[in-house]
Amino acid sequence: MGVGWRRRRTGRLEGRGACAVAPRQAAAMAGQEDPVQREIHQDWANREYIEVITSSIKKIADFLNSFDMSCRSRLATLNEKLTALERRIEYIEARVSMSGKVLRLGKGFAERMSISTCC
Repeated sequence: MGVGWRRRRTGRLEGRGACAVAPRQAAAMAGQEDPVQREIHQDWANREYIEVITSSIKKIADFLNSFDMSCRSRLATLNEKLTALERRIEYIEARVSMSGKVLRLGKGFAERMSISTCC
């Protein structure tokens, strides 16, 4: 390759100035560059494919991590709400059972009062 040549991602040769030659002509001049060029093209295609797959896997992993954090947060919030509801239910049950005892005591007291007033 002459001065000013560079290989691009596509595998084609590009040049500047008077040394610039079309890619096919350069391949014909070199003789054996055609199979090499095919290998280079195939290598770049494989690398691009691997890059796409890797990028997709990273996106999936990021989504799953985000989804996991979101679910954990929502479940923690629901757990707090359920705990608060359970405490309220226990409190209400205790109040109801105490009021039932008070009512029973109140009836007994009222009966005793009515008996004592009758006799």
